[in-house]
Amino acid sequence: MPRVPFPSLPDHARLWVFAAERPLEGDARDRLLADVDAFLEHWAAHGAPLRCGRDLVHGRFLLVAVDEQAAGVSGCSIDALTRQLREHERQLGMALLDNGPVHYRTDDGVARASRVEFGTLADTGAVTPETVVFDNTVPDLGAVRAGKWETPARDTWYRRAFFRA
Repeated sequence: MPRVPFPSLPDHARLWVFAAERPLEGDARDRLLADVDAFLEHWAAHGAPLRCGRDLVHGRFLLVAVDEQAAGVSGCSIDALTRQLREHERQLGMALLDNGPVHYRTDDGVARASRVEFGTLADTGAVTPETVVFDNTVPDLGAVRAGKWETPARDTWYRRAFFRA
């Protein structure tokens, strides 16, 4: 059984963050998580089971991590995960694999904007380098635990991309 509780994975576990277009609730959330759990139970690379886990954060971010010191992922195993999530995109009628949008905190919770829209918000001062963003490019679980995933834009690549002044 390769799937383990997410908190038991080590900091060096390789991480993928998939951001849902809108919050996952009720049956859609339950179905996605049950299917992802079933997939992870049998996820393997070249026949070697992957020690992995998942978490759903803020009802919107699916985090999948693999302890590569136990067994390394392969391109084929990553493709299998992507195919699984692409099928859920179709079933749910929403994007899960689109890395383009920026997710950030507002007083109302988590917001999503295209990069062009976020740039406009930055230009008008509606978002600032202090705005908390979700840096879905963090490479491992340790970065999430260290606060580098949900962090002020000034501490991420967003600073260079949107706040040049």
